[in-house]
Amino acid sequence: MTIKENTEITFKWFEAFNEHTIEKLLALYHPDADHYSPKLKIRHPETNGIIKGTEALRNWWCDAFNRLPDLNYEIISLGVDKDYVMMRYKRTVSGEEDMVVNEMLHIKDGLIISSAVIEKK
Repeated sequence: MTIKENTEITFKWFEAFNEHTIEKLLALYHPDADHYSPKLKIRHPETNGIIKGTEALRNWWCDAFNRLPDLNYEIISLGVDKDYVMMRYKRTVSGEEDMVVNEMLHIKDGLIISSAVIEKK
């Protein structure tokens, strides 16, 4: 992939997330993609923070969209190369303090094959 193509995928990712359009979001992922999030470890300890496959992603994000109907991400910065995108964004939800999130996407052949929210130490 080119930097331009990976940048386009990233903007589509933000658009789908902010619209809460699950099918548009899942269309960006490989069917066997995995996702890591510290919030997964908290809400679903049995996962150890990792889920795999679009059905698991669908369940996780549909739950988030239902629980947090005004969930919104605002891009702070992007670092893009031919294989990876490092995103830094502001997560806003009514009634919660804004949170800055760092997340990495691994993209291959036009699809996200892995994504990971980077924990702050």
